[in-house]
Order: sequence, then C-alpha cells, then structure tokens
Amino acid sequence: MSKKIISFLIILNVTFSIHAQERARARDLGIAPGILTPGHFNAITDVKGVAVGQKTLIIGDSIRTGVTVIMPHQGNVFQEKVPAAVFVGNGFGKAIGTTQIVELGNLESPIALTNTLNAFLVANALIDYTLSIPENAGLRSVNPVVGETNDGWFNDIRGRHVTTSHVQEAIKSATMGKVEEGNVGAGTGTRALGFKGGIGTSSRVLPKDKGGYTVGVLVQTNFGGILTINGAPVGKELNNFYMAEDVPYVVDGSCMIIIATDAPLSARNLERLAKRSFLAFGKVGSFSSNGSGDYSIAFSTHPDLRIPHDSKEMERKIIDVPNDEMSPLFLAVLEASEEAIYNSLFMATDMTGQKGRTMKALPIAETLKIMDKYNAREKPKNKKK
Repeated sequence: MSKKIISFLIILNVTFSIHAQERARARDLGIAPGILTPGHFNAITDVKGVAVGQKTLIIGDSIRTGVTVIMPHQGNVFQEKVPAAVFVGNGFGKAIGTTQIVELGNLESPIALTNTLNAFLVANALIDYTLSIPENAGLRSVNPVVGETNDGWFNDIRGRHVTTSHVQEAIKSATMGKVEEGNVGAGTGTRALGFKGGIGTSSRVLPKDKGGYTVGVLVQTNFGGILTINGAPVGKELNNFYMAEDVPYVVDGSCMIIIATDAPLSARNLERLAKRSFLAFGKVGSFSSNGSGDYSIAFSTHPDLRIPHDSKEMERKIIDVPNDEMSPLFLAVLEASEEAIYNSLFMATDMTGQKGRTMKALPIAETLKIMDKYNAREKPKNKKK
C-alpha cells in the first residue's frame, strides 16, 4: 500500500473519530425516549412566555460555576404570580423559598439555579431584582426561589464567586428560544452518573384531543447511579457505575428539575405533575442517594390562572384540568425529564477544575455502539438547519 493511501486512511480515520465524538443532543443521535412529540426547540422555552438566561463562570484553574435563571413569564412575576408546587425527592439540599410555594401554591419570583454556597447570595440578588422594578415600589416582602447542587469538586465553592451582577446578567440575557446545555450556567461544574453533568432541557406537546398542552423541563444534573439510556445499560457496559469494583465513583450530589406547562393546573395538580418527574430518575439509573438533594418545582403559565398581588376580589374562579385528564400530562413530564437528563450528559464536554481534577464527558462513539447493541436508538434524523 502506498504512503499516500496510508496517509489518506489515517486522516479519514481521525476525521471519523472526531466526527463521532461531536457533542449532540440525544434526539439528534437517534435517542428519542417515549411516544410524544417535542416542541419546536425541544426545551422548556416551548412553553409560551418562559425564558431562560445563564451566566457561566470559567475563570483560571479553580472557578467552574454559574447561574441559570428561569423566567415564568415576560411580565412582573411578583405582581402576576403563577400557580406552583414543589415535590421533594430527597431533602438533602438548600432549596430556598419552597416552603412558601407549598403553603400558598404560587410563585412570585424567577427561579434561579446555582451552587450550594452561592444559593443565599443568589436569593439576595433576586430580591434586589424584584425591588428594582418600579411597579414594586414600597414592597416589604418577597419570596425568592433558588435551587442548588454542589459543584465543589471542580469549583472553588467556598469563594462564592457568583455575584449579584452575574444574576442580573443572566436575567437580562434570558430568551424564549434555544437553551444552551451542558457545561453552562448552574451546570458548569456538575457531575452526573459517572460523567460530566450540566444543564439539560426537553419538552413534549400533547395531541389536540388530549388538550394540546406543552410541558417543558429544565434540569441541573449532579447525581449518581447506574447510567441507563433508553433501556440500555450504558454505565455497566462502560464499567463506570456506583459500586463497580475498583472504580472511583461519587454517587452523592443533587438534581434540580424545573417544570413549566401552559396547562391550567392548580397547585394540587402541579404537585402531582412534579411527583411524576422523579419516575425519570429510575429510568436513567438513579435512586436518589442519601447525599443527593433532589427537588422538582412545577408552575403553570396559563393566563387565566395568574394571581394579582393586589387583588381585591373576595373569590376567584379557578380552572383546573380534571383528575381523569391528568395522565397525558404525567406521561409528558416523565418523557421530557428523562430526555432533559440525557441532553445534560450528551451536551456536556470534558472539564478540568481545581486541583487539576478532570471529569470526562459521556463518550459519544462508545455510547452509540452500546445503544445499537441493545437496539435502543432510532436511525438519526438530519438536523434542522
């Protein structure tokens, strides 16, 4: 064989390897869990009015953190509160503002996600943001909602590097379109299921005869277990899973699941919806370890359910999807939560943080071989331009 042919084959092989390792969302690689159809962006922003903003901090060799902000609608959330609910899968966490949601059944601030020790500073920044709105002049109380996971393995977490200005940047940058995933925002320094974790999102749209509602999910993944993707035992095949012999593995961590829907749901039914998101934990191979703070926060954007802050009405008319019609929504949140977790893994990239610690991202080529071995993926479709 000539030297030219050998060189060509080497180049071809390298090119193929690089291409095979390109980061892509799960669905773009033929991994499409469930039976329902995603929305246009396959993101939480498919729920009309919902916006996501993020600030990523990758500075020097030790700062690997950030903040992700979810805006429930484009108005003043304090003056136009939305029905909301919380479900706690495992309470080893520092979620701020959840008890008032449980008590009153509504949300009156954006939802911010960050690292554990920054949660309180970020909550203060949300208060600053709410007080700065002219319409809120004279306000003497606000319930900021902040979720967290611990990124202290990669990140100098004691430095508490997320500041008020970073939260303001995330809020100002919030958009209703495509959501960045992987090593961004609050997912910058996270680890999940033995690989680099991060931010992931997905959505489902119900058929018209089931209400035509949209359910969108955004996750911040930082937890362990035995990775399973669409039924395929990926963690076991890659010998990277909890309790594997001679494999260093951290099973503790946390996961925040944020759920938005345009379905008219009361706080009671939103809590029922939030509960079902945790079924996705089992599907991806997690079991909510002792040290994992796992929370799900759900809210409805339906305009007829807005709660005016200064309402003078003695009574309110409430519309709510009947219990017997909730099952399609339960399926939607399960599917969207599962795919959002996959996207957080597939879109993450290798990262090195403090003390030279390195975590590899999920290996795409090897994972796809495993998926094919177990007939766990469809033939990839051409990406939308």
